[in-house]
Parts: sequence; structure tokens; C-alpha cells
Amino acid sequence: MVVNKFGGASIKDAESVKRTTEICKHKISNGIIVISAMGKITNLLEELTLKYFKNESYSGDLDSFKIFHLDIISALFPTNHIVFSKATLFFELLIKKLESNPSIDYDYEYDQIVPFGELLSTLIISEYLNYLNHKVSLIDIRKLLKTNDTYRNAKVDWEVSSVNVNKEFKNLETKLYLTQGFIGTDQNGFNTTLGREGSDYTAAALAYILQAEKVVVWKDVPGIMCADPAWIPDTDKIEQLSYLDAIELAYYGAKVIHPKTIKPLQNKKIPLQVRSFLEQENEGTVINSFDNLTLPPVYIKKDDQVLISIKPTDYSFIVEENLSHIFSILAENKITVNLMQNSAVSFSIVVDNELFRIKNAITELKNCYNVKYNDNLELITIRHHISGAENKVLNRRMVLVEQHTRSVARYLVR
Repeated sequence: MVVNKFGGASIKDAESVKRTTEICKHKISNGIIVISAMGKITNLLEELTLKYFKNESYSGDLDSFKIFHLDIISALFPTNHIVFSKATLFFELLIKKLESNPSIDYDYEYDQIVPFGELLSTLIISEYLNYLNHKVSLIDIRKLLKTNDTYRNAKVDWEVSSVNVNKEFKNLETKLYLTQGFIGTDQNGFNTTLGREGSDYTAAALAYILQAEKVVVWKDVPGIMCADPAWIPDTDKIEQLSYLDAIELAYYGAKVIHPKTIKPLQNKKIPLQVRSFLEQENEGTVINSFDNLTLPPVYIKKDDQVLISIKPTDYSFIVEENLSHIFSILAENKITVNLMQNSAVSFSIVVDNELFRIKNAITELKNCYNVKYNDNLELITIRHHISGAENKVLNRRMVLVEQHTRSVARYLVR
């Protein structure tokens, strides 16, 4: 049994949906298909959520959300198809949510609104596959994948989820199922999300629980590349990648694979194949238990980074007690550190510019420390660094922080 996952780029419009469903018809007869939200719908719903949370007008975003999906439905189905009424029910549920007053927890509100992207995309794809007589059963993953209530970065309850998943997905060798990526529910039944781009993780979690043969992630690139082609056009494809390298690349910010995806697959030695839906004859990149692979430099860039510099108010040394206090504040605000560096009297961290979280953390830190920060920065990581590899990307840019290990070079640049 294979778990296949299709991202938003593969279903961004009606023509893309037709191409993806052709792949399903000819290459996927059984197992599980995991689907993301369509195109850039997650971005649109994030904008809508922020406006809703700030009591600003979101009507334009809501209209865009409805029109986008109805246009695709109209291009795929006859006017009397039941998918129109089913989609309308989801629109009504979203409107009902938006008519209530937001809570004070942005992360919670995010997780109640953004999953509508996955709910609509899986409705459309499942209905279209069945319309084409390629029978598929639509499963609401929220009923199966249970998590804690760390909204926007929920952790899977493996024990409960395993029971649910094994009970629901039966006859996998002869039957085809379709479900949502990225989302689950907590112990109270509220929506949760697994972290941005978390559909890969959903596919890996299902593969782990069901002991799948492999996971195939369909992308708009030939496989895992040595750099994002939009950033460095003349980049090469990596044919094979070890679990360790994949985990490292995901940690540093490579966008092809979600950071949580690899570990459950590694635990059960399940290979992951990254393939292109545009070049179906291309086998892409395989991630597995490979040893002694020789890889060229791999370039990773994280945008919208913030450098926060922290000093004791009395210019005393930064000691373990200070670090413990600083990290407790970061943990309370759900902030992940991408890079850190310390001297005798200062401690610097580089973090993603997370909405609300960074502002709150800096406010708390200022109660005990002198705090300065720089934003709009980029963090460039070169894994398998060789001498001179940095010349390809630095281009005389101002380097604020630089770190080197045996095989990794990292540069925070303006």
C-alpha cells in the first residue's frame, strides 16, 4: 500500500485538477491520497483570519475564497451536480464561524478557519474522481488524527490516532481513500493544524500507522533540488537522499519536505519519493536508509528572519540561569530558534517573524534585559559546504552573523 500526497500547486486550477486526477486514474488504484488546499488558498485564508481577528473587513477575501472554488467546480462539473450544494454547506459553516466574535487566541482562530481550504479541495477532488468513475472514498481526517491543543503546531496523539486510523482504513489493497492533509482535531473536537505545509506530515503519519510500502509526494519540481530553482535557476536534482540529510535540510528550512515528515518514516524504514506531476516519467528523488552518499553543496534560504540581541541590564555575564529564563519565554510564546550565538555579555537568536509571537516575546524580554532586534533578514544555509560555495549566494551582501561547522555554513544577511 502506498500513500500519495498532492500539494496545492497540483490542483491550483481546473486544468491542474484534470491532470492530477489523470495521474490518480492511471497510477493510483488503491491506498490513500492526501490532498492540500488548492493553489494559494492557505495564504488567502491566513489574510482573512488576520482581518477577522483584528476586526477588520474580510468580505473581499471571503468572496475571493468562494469564487475561486466555484469557478473550478463550474469548469469540472455539470450545473446540476451535487458538489455545488456540498460546497455551499462549507461556505455557510465558514460564514457562521466568521459571524462569531474572535477569541483572544490568534492561533486558535487560525486553526478554526484555515482548514476550510483542505475541506473544499478534498470535496472537489473526490467528487471529480467519482464523476470520472474512478471510485474513491472521502474520509474526514479530523475524525481520525487526534492531537494536543498546541494550535498551529499541534502534536499527534499517536496512540489514539493509531486506533482510529486502523479502524477506518480497511481493504487498503483493493480500495482507494482520499483525505485532507495538514489538519486534525484536539481532545475537545476543535480543529488543529500540524504546522505550515503540514500535509507531508499527514501522509507520513498515515504511512507510519498503516506500515505503508512507501510515500510519494507529488510536486511541481523534478525532485529535491540543490536549491530552490526560483532562487538559483541552474540547480541540480538530488537522486538519492538519506533520512539524516533529509531531516537536516528540512530543519534548515528546505521547502520541499515538512520538518516533521521524515522521522516517522525513518522509524519504520518507509521510503519517501518526491516526484513531479509535470514530468511523470521522472522518478524524482528517493529518501531512504542510504549510506556514504556524496552530495554537492545544498543551498537553503529562509526569508523574513528576525535577529534578537539580548543583554543583561547590568552588563553581567550571560550565564545558564539567564539562558534558562530566555528560553522559557521563547517556549511560552511558541518560538523556535533557527540560529543562536553568545558572547560574554550578550545572547543573540535568529527566529521566524511569527505574527504576534515575536512582539509578545520581545515585550517580556525587555522586562529583564536590554533587547534590540533587526528584521527583514535572510538566513542562508549551505549543507555540504565546500570552500567558495558561499560566493554563489552572498553577492557582497552584509553578513550580520556567520557560523561554520565541518559540513554546514550559515549566514544571516541583510
